[in-house]
Amino acid sequence: MSVQFRRTICAAAVGLTLAALAACSSGSGDSSDQSKPLPTVTGNPAVTLNVFAPQGPDFNLATNAFTKLASQKFNITFKWQTTTYDAGPAKEKRQISLASGDYPDLYMLIPWVDQFTQADLLKLGSQGVILPLNQLIDQYAPNIKKALDATPDWKAMATAPDGKIYGMPQWVDCYHCTYQDKLWMNSAWLKKLGLQQPKTTEDMRKVLEAFKTQDPNGNGKADEIPISADVRDSLIPYFMNAFIYDPQGTSGNNNSTLVLNNGKVDIQANKDGWKQGLAYINSLYKEGLIDKGAFTQNPDALQQQGDHAGATVLGSATVLHPGIFVTVGSPDGRDKQYDAVPPLTGPDGANFTGYNFPSVPGGTFVLTNKATPEKQIQAIKLLDYLFTQDGEINGMFGTEGKTWAKPAAGEVALDKSLKPLYRQIPQKAGANPPNTAWQAMAQYNNTAQFRAAESVSTDIYSQAGYERRLFEATKLYEGKEDKAQTYPYWKVWIDPSLGSEVATLQTNIENYVQQNALQFITGSKDLNKDWDAYVKGLDGLGLKRYLEIQQTAYDKVPNK
Repeated sequence: MSVQFRRTICAAAVGLTLAALAACSSGSGDSSDQSKPLPTVTGNPAVTLNVFAPQGPDFNLATNAFTKLASQKFNITFKWQTTTYDAGPAKEKRQISLASGDYPDLYMLIPWVDQFTQADLLKLGSQGVILPLNQLIDQYAPNIKKALDATPDWKAMATAPDGKIYGMPQWVDCYHCTYQDKLWMNSAWLKKLGLQQPKTTEDMRKVLEAFKTQDPNGNGKADEIPISADVRDSLIPYFMNAFIYDPQGTSGNNNSTLVLNNGKVDIQANKDGWKQGLAYINSLYKEGLIDKGAFTQNPDALQQQGDHAGATVLGSATVLHPGIFVTVGSPDGRDKQYDAVPPLTGPDGANFTGYNFPSVPGGTFVLTNKATPEKQIQAIKLLDYLFTQDGEINGMFGTEGKTWAKPAAGEVALDKSLKPLYRQIPQKAGANPPNTAWQAMAQYNNTAQFRAAESVSTDIYSQAGYERRLFEATKLYEGKEDKAQTYPYWKVWIDPSLGSEVATLQTNIENYVQQNALQFITGSKDLNKDWDAYVKGLDGLGLKRYLEIQQTAYDKVPNK
């Protein structure tokens, strides 16, 4: 098949399977076979690197200060093919680039925008469209090699079952993101009503009843919303963990109830504890204690509740951090009123919180067969620089003295036991973001220690101390996860021949669980009458097959 004919038929291949995209791309590039030894390159010979990357509306990668620094440091002329931060269009444009055959030397992506999945990497790697990075890392990237060797989970997440690294995933060891199932409650309301933070599910009911009926905002109107949430920041996990361990996150990146029960892969959503949790949440809903919009509104609508003009009307919300539902730095200081409530204890003693692995499996740094050996080497050197302290600070935060600074004497790191390494310089309100950094695109070796070494104000209720507020709040949740039941999905590589089947099963099962949970909570389904049919429905969706595939893949994971 000629290259011209292949490009003609593949131009419309966006809706095809990944196998089709890989077939379209195969053979159309300047393939560089890494089974052959790489050349020994000293210095930094000039190369032109074609890079596909997301670009925010207020940034310009071509004129970006860190682009210029990287260009000078590694003798690279960057040619950017940019896409949006909007996930759907970004994924589509990446797929078009592959399908057309006119793909770049390098993809540099952001996981929360779009990235290559593990299935993508395996399929495209087997087609020779993308290149394994192992040899490049061994020869030219000592900092990457050191980081992977020091972090077994990262290495497992990056390494395919055949031992090859087809794309580098970002490592973002965000402490407060790891424990997402938080509830933030208005402490000023508690104080006014003479109440303590709730410790049990029944305590919570009494507090929410008081918020609803005792006019804690003092405006003489029954306008208080005891608790709310939104479609991305789910209300269910926080409460469910008082009845059964629920590993789901509240930020839309983990909707699975997969767990390990004595080493066997299982789900929680068909267990008695799940039923009891739904019954409790349903009882709150029936009493009017949960906002009716909590399961249907978007995050903007939730923030409108938190930022309600005049009196504060929102009592609590189940979100990762309070900035999701109220403007941090509000003129009336209402954002300072909310504090995290530790996990509740249920009637049978359950007292869990979900564990969410903070990094996303897949690949964000992916080299293609269009890259010559010289380009491959300069690209991996660039990535290796991002693994250094200087590279990460400059790449993430920009220019010293403009967007970040070295800490002065007396400043305190987020973890007070560490020496502070850097401080972000706040920008003026309303000013355009400075075009100085690659920001999230440079966030690779983002270890817990690096994050905790940031200089942060000790006033946790100030804007400058916000990160410390989240750090301290998370300590209330750490250790409440059930480690024995945590399913390490980030280490599990599904057989690529089963990728489409697994994706369909997972989507159908997770959607079914979520839809039925809402129906049971809102009362459109009856837990006493409809539970058995719900459980049978899961079986009808192929739950047994789904668990078998996950179990087979999990059994192959080394060093469990």
